Amino acid sequence: MRNILIAVFAALALCSGVAGAQDTREIKKIDYLISSVENLKGTKFIRNGSEYTGKEAAEHLRMKLNKAGKRVRTAEDFIRLCASKSYISGKPYMIRTSDGKTMKSEDYFREKLKGYNPTAK
Repeated sequence: MRNILIAVFAALALCSGVAGAQDTREIKKIDYLISSVENLKGTKFIRNGSEYTGKEAAEHLRMKLNKAGKRVRTAEDFIRLCASKSYISGKPYMIRTSDGKTMKSEDYFREKLKGYNPTAK
């Protein structure tokens, strides 16, 4: 019985370490997504019919992330819960690039996430 308890505690300790590492990876992905919109030049983030700079968009997304708290565990959660639409109006967020192309922010962030490379500088 004692050996079983030791094995269970060892397994739990290993799992908690893996979960912590995953959290760090997901936080880096979310930071990458927010930075990607923050650093867009000549691009507008459209929220509830008003246009914002990338910096203003990043500030808003960080605020939403902060308010979402532990509900956001992954980059996918971030996209779905914070970066896709207005919580108040339900309208999707849009991004208009400098060449005039407009897309849903959800599509933009999902594409960015596909290209995420944690070893790139």
